Amino acid sequence: MITVLDYGLGNVAAFVNIYKRLNLPVEVAATASQLVNAEKIILPGVGAFDWAMTRLNESGMRDCLDDLVMVKKTPVLGVCVGMQMMAKGSDEGKLPGLGWIDAVVKRFDETGFSQQTHLPHMGWNDVNPRDSNCLFKGLLSPRFYFLHSYYFSPVSKDDVLGVTDYNGSFASVARHANVFGTQFHPEKSHQWGIALLKNFAEL
Repeated sequence: MITVLDYGLGNVAAFVNIYKRLNLPVEVAATASQLVNAEKIILPGVGAFDWAMTRLNESGMRDCLDDLVMVKKTPVLGVCVGMQMMAKGSDEGKLPGLGWIDAVVKRFDETGFSQQTHLPHMGWNDVNPRDSNCLFKGLLSPRFYFLHSYYFSPVSKDDVLGVTDYNGSFASVARHANVFGTQFHPEKSHQWGIALLKNFAEL
């Protein structure tokens, strides 16, 4: 069963619709009691880092979520700001992140951009998998939809599962044990995103 976390942010319905089309069991959790028995978790996110952390902290699900991920080792996939929240903190805000991966979130350095390159990083881009199994099983030359001005920067290169070039290489996919994150939006990325979400469900 896939559980999509609904704390007021993210494309919850889009994830649910994809899993229903795949005939895979899916549910939405908006309370701790709905979340407590989750087998796999999607943590969506859009908008600013501090706002997203505030919404999650005030949702009543934070303690349950930490227990599931850090103690029970339930697989979790963070998407866009949902991925960034897994870091210790962000240049975009002042609040601490979830700290599930030893990483920080940094703003792209605009001083190095050409006139053709700017923020936000928006639209389709390639993802170079570091591991062709796991989330990328069966995906050839995958392309995904991005919309962000900040990027995830893990301390350990071992936590980088995929990279993307945008005026330099950055970690567009991360993994640490049972914790996964994608900077792009698989729910907006057509066949590649659907395949990735299916792979996550089958881990």
